Amino acid sequence: MSAIKRIEVDEYWADSTIIEAGNYVFIGYCMGNEGQTIEKQIEGAFSVLADRLSKIGLGLDSVVKMDCLFKDIRDLQYLPAIIKQYFKNQYPTRKAFTTDFIREGIAFQIDAIAYKG
Repeated sequence: MSAIKRIEVDEYWADSTIIEAGNYVFIGYCMGNEGQTIEKQIEGAFSVLADRLSKIGLGLDSVVKMDCLFKDIRDLQYLPAIIKQYFKNQYPTRKAFTTDFIREGIAFQIDAIAYKG
């Protein structure tokens, strides 16, 4: 079994935002453009996800699963069009649900699993 690599470790929150385990990569807490429109926040989250994947030599096409967290589930209507822009017909499986975020300006976050084969 290969070693588990913890990347972007946050000592304050006691978590890792990128973990490589075998052929899989787990990416957490992707959010951006806090306080802006939901569309900008979704785009910001995908940009953070792409940036984190690039640190280990992967792109968005490697994402196989996403959890999409919304402050307001009615904002789900904006997600498909933005996914189409970023994933170019290489869509991951996904689920969406609502949550209360730690800061007021956050309306969207992604956690993802990527395949590194």
